[in-house]
Amino acid sequence: MFSGKTELWWLKFLKPGFRHCYLLLNDGQRWVSYDPLSPHTEIAVHYHVPADFDLPGWLVQREQIAVPAALTWEKRKPAPLMLFNCVEAVKRVLGLHKRDIITPWQLYQYLKHNHQGEHTWAQ
Repeated sequence: MFSGKTELWWLKFLKPGFRHCYLLLNDGQRWVSYDPLSPHTEIAVHYHVPADFDLPGWLVQREQIAVPAALTWEKRKPAPLMLFNCVEAVKRVLGLHKRDIITPWQLYQYLKHNHQGEHTWAQ
């Protein structure tokens, strides 16, 4: 998930609509969000949202951008040493080891053009 909203003035230089990113995961029973914020990381299990509800679609209606992504855990090497931000946090969960992806816009472009595998929600 990608959002253009930020309370941090120094993120205003990033592409509008792509100033923050986070993950929504669906295990077939619950939606879980993983949101790496600046002061802390927020992990929430959304017990009140049915697993078959189109949560990404609902968020898209609220000016966020959704892109399906596969979790790829085939790599056995450690992820490259990078500055820790929301993009790096999302890349770590996805198993994506790409040094040249450092902004939400770059991550969006990569996921949009390189999406492979199954995802748990329909576009």
